[in-house]
Amino acid sequence: MLENAYVQVYTGNGKGKTTAALGLALRALCAGNRVYFGQFMKGKSYSELKAAEYFDKLTIEQFGDVDFVYDKPSDGDIGRARAGLHRMEEVLASGDYDVVVFDELNTAMFFKMISVDEALAVLAKRGARTEVVITGRYAPKEILELADLITEMTEIKHYYNEGVEARVGIES
Repeated sequence: MLENAYVQVYTGNGKGKTTAALGLALRALCAGNRVYFGQFMKGKSYSELKAAEYFDKLTIEQFGDVDFVYDKPSDGDIGRARAGLHRMEEVLASGDYDVVVFDELNTAMFFKMISVDEALAVLAKRGARTEVVITGRYAPKEILELADLITEMTEIKHYYNEGVEARVGIES
């Protein structure tokens, strides 16, 4: 268990928010901590899903579909996000994990799949020794106010703009 635990937020329009959370998860695992990584709005077979095969103290679950939400979420998208938030509430309340990552929670709130108030109510279940990491663009001010650490990723240059697709092992 962590003696001092905080709430971290990784937000902004730049690449690297999930990657930073995965790096923190790796560090926590290598220090003997238990990590839960919940991915909102994701349902594709990303390479990081295989990490649970290598780390018995890691649990990763996805609460999304293979198709990303670009405009208006479907009823299915909303249902998966709400079920995911319920699962995250169970995880926090259990006290079984030292680090709990809410990957893309900010984006799910931006698309109104989950309300900020609902998210804050779940985050209030966090134990004093549970580190929480929240990722995603568009972090609402209420989440920023809750945070003890905020990192904003800013895109300066990105090869996606040159037509480079997501590469296995790097972006997916």
